[in-house]
Amino acid sequence: MFENKGNGKTSLSEFGEFALINYLTKDLKNYQKTTILGVGDDAAVLQSDSKKQTLVSTDMLVEGVHFNLTYMSLKHLGYKAVVVNLSDIYAMNGNAKQITVSLALSNRFLVEDLEEFYLGIRLAAETYGVDIVGGDTTSSSKGLIISVTAVGEVSPEKITLRKGASEGDLIVVTGDLGGAYLGFQVLERERQIFEVNPNNQPDLEPHTYLIERQIKPEARKDIPPLLEALGVVPTSMIDISDGLSSELLHICHASEMGCQLYEEKIPIDPQVLTTSESFNLHPVTICLNGGEDYELLFTIKQKDYPKIKGNPNLTVVGYITSKNEGANLVSRIGELIPLKAQGWDSFSGKEV
Repeated sequence: MFENKGNGKTSLSEFGEFALINYLTKDLKNYQKTTILGVGDDAAVLQSDSKKQTLVSTDMLVEGVHFNLTYMSLKHLGYKAVVVNLSDIYAMNGNAKQITVSLALSNRFLVEDLEEFYLGIRLAAETYGVDIVGGDTTSSSKGLIISVTAVGEVSPEKITLRKGASEGDLIVVTGDLGGAYLGFQVLERERQIFEVNPNNQPDLEPHTYLIERQIKPEARKDIPPLLEALGVVPTSMIDISDGLSSELLHICHASEMGCQLYEEKIPIDPQVLTTSESFNLHPVTICLNGGEDYELLFTIKQKDYPKIKGNPNLTVVGYITSKNEGANLVSRIGELIPLKAQGWDSFSGKEV
């Protein structure tokens, strides 16, 4: 163990890159039989299985763009960084197996900060049964940048792409939508109030569910095995990271199809309904454009409807149409409203 400065804090310079990696990853436990060698060499060694196809997905999170450490703890950030990547594996109807974690960080961060971050990483690895098998660390001139790569597998006959939806297929979503975006709005509002008056203590109790959806989301690991148990193979699938509208349009474009999405069918939690009023926002608009829910959106054949009917995890929200009918939201009064991709644009820093 390295010595700290006497104030209980340890600067990164006291470790160096490799010592820091060894310190943060010591005693890591492997959960997957396919992990032959994890952290500790030039590359991880994973067992290849000719009966499965390997899935690989990478996401980056940048301080000031994707997260704000004013209200996001480093432990929650570590957990979320893993979850948002695993969600992509489950969106392919796959099973996540391993992750790598790479960081670029400025000298304002201490070793204890990274320990807290890795508590979240480790908790996510344990919760989802994935192995941490590598990564990299380097310096950053400003802030924190996180890159996580997730590796998974899926049987060739069960892999689900964005393309594959056909006319008449039913559109299904898991869970409920809109909570993460409203959680972000609540946290931002309280942050601004605090900056004006630091003595003002925020009352977040009425918004517990929304805030948890934002700072500690969960990937739908349960859905691929649930669908397998029900005997359902989706015709297309995607995770909802940028809003229901954007994701449904991705499926439509990839499948060269249109759709009808019914406003009254979109699953919305009561907290979203009540809190949206205080922000003068329409709850359906939040569900369509808010993002970061990390629920799954997929299509199934109509013949499979009896298999999912009544399942509390799944809601049918519309159906796939021909391309020339366009992609539309059907309002409560029957009006057809063209869907637009208005999710988050990382490069403009605003909704588009």
